[in-house]
Amino acid sequence: MKNIVILGAGTAGTMVANHLRGKLPSGWALKIVDPDPLHLYQPGLLFLPFGDEKQERLLRPRGHTLRSGVEWSQQAVETVDVEARQVVLEDSERLSYDILVLASGSQIRPEETEGLLGDHWHNSAHDFYTLDGANALRRALADFDDGRLVVNVVEMPIKCPVAPLEFLFLADDYFTRRGIRDRVELVYATPLDGAFTKPVASAALGYLLEQKGIQVESEFNTGEVDGEARLLRSWDEREVPYDLLVSIPTHGGAPFIAASGLGNELDFVPTEHHSLLAKAHDRIFVLGDATDLPSSKAGSVAHFQSGVVANNVLRTIAGKSLVEGFDGHSNCFIESGGGKALLIDFNYDVEPLPGHYPVPGLGPFNLLAESRVNHWGKLAFRWIYWNALLPALPLPLPSRMSMAGKRRPPESVAA
Repeated sequence: MKNIVILGAGTAGTMVANHLRGKLPSGWALKIVDPDPLHLYQPGLLFLPFGDEKQERLLRPRGHTLRSGVEWSQQAVETVDVEARQVVLEDSERLSYDILVLASGSQIRPEETEGLLGDHWHNSAHDFYTLDGANALRRALADFDDGRLVVNVVEMPIKCPVAPLEFLFLADDYFTRRGIRDRVELVYATPLDGAFTKPVASAALGYLLEQKGIQVESEFNTGEVDGEARLLRSWDEREVPYDLLVSIPTHGGAPFIAASGLGNELDFVPTEHHSLLAKAHDRIFVLGDATDLPSSKAGSVAHFQSGVVANNVLRTIAGKSLVEGFDGHSNCFIESGGGKALLIDFNYDVEPLPGHYPVPGLGPFNLLAESRVNHWGKLAFRWIYWNALLPALPLPLPSRMSMAGKRRPPESVAA
């Protein structure tokens, strides 16, 4: 018997397992490894701090998300022995593999920033990238009546790169509904050179920051958090004061990636851009947040990658050449507050452009433009996630990005 082992049963790993189930030839077995008994719908964490989501709707038993016949090992991974082609589990059990899929995701590392952890963590300094963090932040926001709220991205890459901006837009709406927006200052401290770094998106969406009164501290590379003084300090000694800090800490790959020598300095796995094969390892595929690719670490990317990985696993089994089927495709709804949202669709080579998606000229979703339909689309995505994406049902959304329905603005506007 030959074995396919998938490490990680989050969005990416679950979809690959469900894609492969029932398609493997005789003599091949499939196992997925993940210690967590629950599957978390991560996009919902954005809404939890504002009281617009309930925790129980974001969680499902892990076994309910995997198709019948997918064997699940509920253990943590200690390391991968690449030479022996074995996965070493926490109880020292060894799983032999013929093909390995790394879908181990990413996790926040607040300990990497001096001063971020301490007595003020989840008191005056928070995150919303974890369930505990989002719940603590919900309580903090309910008690926050005036002052300076700073959202700080420590460094890139992060999961869902637009989520910090979405948080600020929703905070503007939240405090407006509470009648205290004039008493709250919103600040975005980012290591990038602006809130929107692509020319077309910046030209199309820059008005949102001015309209909502959100200040931007660009090229702010966080070096230290002074919890007592409530100050952010950058490496170039700039200071940003806060009353309430919402931190998006450094992200890194799973600990076993470092222990196995498979990752870069942040423990993301060097990955071929189009085939999703791990560089230097011909029997290891990587997808989702675990990669070092210059694509977004977002659920849509995991969706578009999962079919490519499943196809290439089957081609490897059949002795066929790999298909370079992934082009960096990502699309993402951006909540802008007031029951509206935007949608962006892009890939490695094409920045977000205006237009309609997925049907040219019809939509129903507008690209780079606010609409209530986009907001409804974001809310409807949860149902699609549980009932279509995770089960790996066929969807009319190809993994490669299409230029149909998009239009390039005049060069002067783009510039």
